[in-house]
Amino acid sequence: MELRDYQWEVILPALEGQNIIIWLPTGAGKTRAAAYVCKRHLETRERAKVAVLVNRVHLVDQHYQQEFRALQDRFQVTSLTGPFSHVGWPGAPGGSALPTGIPGAAGSLPGHGHQDPDMHVELTDFSLLVIDECHHTHKDAVYNRIMEDYLERKLKGQKKLPQILGLTASPSTGGASTFQGARQHILQICANLDTAKIMSSQKHRRHLEAQIPQPKKQYDVSQERPQDPFGRKLKEIMAQIHQRLDVPEVPQDFGTQVYEQRIVELRKAGEGLCASTECCLQHVLYWWDSLLQGGRSRVVVPEGPFHTLDEFYLQEKATKTLQNATEGFLIDTFDENRGTLRALADDARYENPKLSKLEKILLERFHTPGSARGIIFTKTRQSAHALYLWIRENTTLTGAGYSNQTKHMTQNEQQDVINQFRKGAFNLLVSTSVAEEGLDIPECNIVVRYGLMTNEIAMVQARGRARAEDSLYSVLAQANSKEVSRERRNETLEELMQRAIEAVQAMPEEEYRDTITDLQRSAIISRKVKKAESHQKRRLHDPDAVRLHCGSCHVAVCHGNDLRTVEKMHHVNINPNFKFYYRATSGQVEIPRNFKDWKPGGSISCANCGQAWGMEMIYRSVTLPMLSIKNFVVATPDGNKEHKKWSGVTFAIEEFDYEEYCSSTFDLDI
Repeated sequence: MELRDYQWEVILPALEGQNIIIWLPTGAGKTRAAAYVCKRHLETRERAKVAVLVNRVHLVDQHYQQEFRALQDRFQVTSLTGPFSHVGWPGAPGGSALPTGIPGAAGSLPGHGHQDPDMHVELTDFSLLVIDECHHTHKDAVYNRIMEDYLERKLKGQKKLPQILGLTASPSTGGASTFQGARQHILQICANLDTAKIMSSQKHRRHLEAQIPQPKKQYDVSQERPQDPFGRKLKEIMAQIHQRLDVPEVPQDFGTQVYEQRIVELRKAGEGLCASTECCLQHVLYWWDSLLQGGRSRVVVPEGPFHTLDEFYLQEKATKTLQNATEGFLIDTFDENRGTLRALADDARYENPKLSKLEKILLERFHTPGSARGIIFTKTRQSAHALYLWIRENTTLTGAGYSNQTKHMTQNEQQDVINQFRKGAFNLLVSTSVAEEGLDIPECNIVVRYGLMTNEIAMVQARGRARAEDSLYSVLAQANSKEVSRERRNETLEELMQRAIEAVQAMPEEEYRDTITDLQRSAIISRKVKKAESHQKRRLHDPDAVRLHCGSCHVAVCHGNDLRTVEKMHHVNINPNFKFYYRATSGQVEIPRNFKDWKPGGSISCANCGQAWGMEMIYRSVTLPMLSIKNFVVATPDGNKEHKKWSGVTFAIEEFDYEEYCSSTFDLDI
């Protein structure tokens, strides 16, 4: 396991047992450096166990196959994917969708199902934790939940806590735009990870820069589309929907990510929004998505922006009984304009100027067969698919062959695409941001960010994919767009982040240590206060006094004391009479992974109006309706509220007892 000089430089404190963050550019070999630290740790420590945590499923197999599998000759190594709660991590929130990868060594690792005591793991079960993409260790992120438990133990004086090794290419500024704010963010990340040092290459920086050449960056700005009747019509309809929105200060700069962000924030923070407003917000996001697709890609493609809307409203009409006046208005509005929208979408005269600019860029780089490898990053799956179709139909670009991939790929299919791209079976990917962070993609000659507006972390990750000699990093956007100004702001924030990190690295040791300790104590106090407030909130109302009403037709369907949690994350109704209130589809809901104790059944919806409620859970031998709280109105003695998450409800919900349920339901004497 050979290391370069700059890799040796950054791991030396970790080899001595210190907690550190390794800050190196994308492609510099952070994972290889971490694997070597794991190897030395296992060789030199008695009863050593290592856990490597990653925040994306596809990274588990990548890290395992490319780096940690090499340790199998001397150590026991395995991998595991699934929510933290299935492993029983202390401090990890139930219901988190964040996948974990734990290539472990020197001992058996837990499987799925935290209810089994043998499956539960404690921090002290491990002697080293490697946290990949450790800049995510902040606020309520799952990494931070684990580290909060670590810090509580540390401040209580507990010994034998695991060593921490964080890896990142961009800790970011945490949204701060001032030097002091950026410095404070870096210090907070260091405190959260109990970091003694941030390690970057100093002595061997020239070697690092030679090994990881930076691409040429250029702004490819297209003119605004001369005519866009399809987009204009979409905006007119969105303005009609806005007239029914009972929310002040909603911007009407349709087609921008700022608009989408505001609508999403309203939905997330909108507990107490009336059903009419919630319905309008949901629908207007579909119109926004179609407007964005039309602005980014060619309108005239199968499964393009019109198709997205058409599919959505076909589904709405199939599942809703239209007892809600607002739903009726929204569906009628689409039906009245469907013919006009279809005609405008089929008119080939309104080509997007950005596409001709993209064609020019690609032709310059792919001028001869096998001459280049590239990635186009775009925002949504729909726009990625529309771009893929445009490229496929453009014989100037594709020649005779292309990969016929489907619109929605499973995790395995996505991994297969990456493998084919890595082997050179095809040389151009069109992707959402899933490939920006962490994926080991071969050195690319060209990376295009197509109309994207993201933060400086995503910019650094995407740019790091263009690692071939004389590579190009292109920001393709419309003239006078917010995407260009955001990218330039990201450049400023990246420089600010670097200054902040260097300032933290230069702090006197005693001052740094005292600052970190103060931040850790403040974080623990804040966590305890928040936990106490949450606990108190969950005891505001007696479950027997709470009613759940269908979010669409408002029929009362169950009491709060009918509910139970399974694995502390899934919420089910155990009242046998509840079956009279819903309909279930045949077959199974598709979920891209397996669970130990349960599998999905059909989707469930209100028997009265057709509003989606959730799905069936087949838990061991019984079928239970599993509910999504966002589809209900919660009625308490203090009034009615709508919640986005179960964590927001104001009554306690007991854990599901399988034996007790079977005994009472099937009259068993046990």
